[in-house]
Amino acid sequence: MIHPRYYEELRKQEALITRANEPDEFYNGIYVKYKNPVVTREMVPLFWRYDLDTETNPNFMERLGINATMNSGAIKLNGKYYLVVRTEGNDRKSFFAVAESPNGIDNFRFWDYPVVLPDTCPEETNVYDMRLTKHEDGWIYGVFCSESKDHSVNDLSAAVAAAGIVRTKDLKTWERLDNLKTLNSPQQRNVVLHPEFINGKYAFYTRPMDDFIDTGSGGGIGFGLCDDIEHAVIDEEIITSTRKYHTITEVKNGAGAVPIKSDRGWLHIAHGVRNTAAGLRYVLYCFATDLNEPWKVIAEPSGMFLGPHGWERVGDVSNVVFTNGAIADDNGEILIYYASSDTRMHVAKTTIKKLCDFIFNTPEDPLRSPDCVKQRIKLINKNLELLKSGK
Repeated sequence: MIHPRYYEELRKQEALITRANEPDEFYNGIYVKYKNPVVTREMVPLFWRYDLDTETNPNFMERLGINATMNSGAIKLNGKYYLVVRTEGNDRKSFFAVAESPNGIDNFRFWDYPVVLPDTCPEETNVYDMRLTKHEDGWIYGVFCSESKDHSVNDLSAAVAAAGIVRTKDLKTWERLDNLKTLNSPQQRNVVLHPEFINGKYAFYTRPMDDFIDTGSGGGIGFGLCDDIEHAVIDEEIITSTRKYHTITEVKNGAGAVPIKSDRGWLHIAHGVRNTAAGLRYVLYCFATDLNEPWKVIAEPSGMFLGPHGWERVGDVSNVVFTNGAIADDNGEILIYYASSDTRMHVAKTTIKKLCDFIFNTPEDPLRSPDCVKQRIKLINKNLELLKSGK
């Protein structure tokens, strides 16, 4: 017999899923944030979490709880919007689950079953943070972090991060390919597949790492080419967006969403990390690369693009925003999906035109405080003169 509490919880969940999402009052002219998260742990199907049978679960307890829904790949197919959500159980293990929406802003519903990846790596303990690339070869590729125990050191928390690769046509049936190998980097995370061939080869944005947490000698976001996607090997990585002292990328940075093509260049939304007295702070930043040489940075505006504000700063891992998915629509709009504090998913909306304006017309970081003051005074003087003229 189905427990009667199920129907009560289902009504609450249905109200949460179907509530209309409205723009937030936050304003910066670059993007519009929406008030409500688009995916939360409360939206995960009840029959994933509870045993609905009154006999075996008389107190209607969660048997397999969900801790967070975060860091989602994003794609639009056949007029609908899909997130491949990193869904983390109370046991700390993550898995992927598809959530579908008719408009990309609200009414995201999980499919009945989570994604089942081919279990081809017996050493793999955890998977997370999938980027979805609709490639010109006709496949949809998912590139994600494949984590396993590092047995080379006597440390129970030591891990190895690799870039796992799968491909699909419909987000239902997935083919597992070999993990990416980078000959000069022992570990990889935050890897993104470029959507087009470059010189007839598959192109990846990488993050060279010395170990699981620290980038070490990794100087920034890398770029490399490989001949065979089924057995991907990158011989050489070129650094694109570099880490810099006393900036938002000082500790580390990494590729975020799949780059978006514009007539001025490839538009990138990445993440940067700096250290604070309260721990690491993750924010989003932007840059553009050349259309024909997508490893070459041609514009990089100063500072952050999007940071955690208000209650976005509170969660499982506080003071963090992170993206690995954005959708560029046919009408020129861009939906940016980002997680706050490793807990829930949000959406912000902009346009290709506005993103280009931000990236190409926002001044670069002069990297020294006196020069930053000069930069700001120049803007102040221009505006005061304009206000004085009354025009």
